[in-house]
Amino acid sequence: MAVKIRLTRLGDKKSPFYRVVVADSRTSRDGKVIDKIGTYDPKTDPAEIKIDTEKAKEWLVKGAQPTETAKTILVKAGVIAATDKKTAPKSDKKKKQA
Repeated sequence: MAVKIRLTRLGDKKSPFYRVVVADSRTSRDGKVIDKIGTYDPKTDPAEIKIDTEKAKEWLVKGAQPTETAKTILVKAGVIAATDKKTAPKSDKKKKQA
């Protein structure tokens, strides 16, 4: 079972609020979760991030892989170290054919 650390969306229309969760990669975005490890509120200035660092580190040691957005939030929260290496953008198949 592939486990991911990712965001699940809460809040009203045009007023997002996210919960940082650990979930099976095959479940839907707002589906069943294994563990809740924090919250992220992008509407405040600056964005409010509350992460249970002990739980987050424990799941990372167990092999949970954070998504791109979750990784950015974990870096800002100080759970994992920032890396200078950026991932390559996804390419369009149409551009390759032309």
